Amino acid sequence: MSVVSVIIPALNEEEPIAGVVREVAATIIPAEIIVVDNGSTDRTAERARDAGARVVSEPIPGYGRACMAGIRALPPECDIVVFLDGDGSDCPEFMNQLVDPIATGTRDFVIGSRTRGQREPESMNFQQIVAGRLAGWILRLLYGVRYTDMCPFRAIRRDALEKLGMREQTYGWNLEMQMKATRAGLRILEIPVNHRRRAGGESKVSGTLRGTFVAGARIIATLLRIAASGT
Repeated sequence: MSVVSVIIPALNEEEPIAGVVREVAATIIPAEIIVVDNGSTDRTAERARDAGARVVSEPIPGYGRACMAGIRALPPECDIVVFLDGDGSDCPEFMNQLVDPIATGTRDFVIGSRTRGQREPESMNFQQIVAGRLAGWILRLLYGVRYTDMCPFRAIRRDALEKLGMREQTYGWNLEMQMKATRAGLRILEIPVNHRRRAGGESKVSGTLRGTFVAGARIIATLLRIAASGT
């Protein structure tokens, strides 16, 4: 039997986080749910803990930093890691479709595609959709693999993840994982997943023009860095 841990990076998500933790727990898939409080100034950590998650702290904001803090907190017995956002936009009921191909040994890395699934109106903005398609097109040219999204909802074998040498500390984390997984020859599967509007709070990426610009710049920098050097 595979042991699954879920990592949920969260920054000022006090409104949705308890619901997210409970939805994940209701799947009866993970042995543990780890919420990484990424420098929140609200009650994110308290509400996540009250909902049943183990909370670890990464006080320096950065999506990649939060993910890496979650990885460091994984129990020794964990062999599959699932990532999803803490804003309530991901749909945990698709988790078995991410985990099962890894648990049965046919895949190493399974990523959800919001653009191929059913999306609530306004759950993704135009820039997010275009960025995912564009990154997928570039990666297909570089490596011959087909991605249609940089969705944060994904599952990966723990030993494979640890061999990738992840280093991106901010918004380029998801793309870095996809590029390095491809270069490492992992068996990759992309599946359609549904996507909802966030359940509360404000998006750090699409909620402001500055957030969109900063995230886009980091993603482009990550793409260029890995394409040029592989590190």
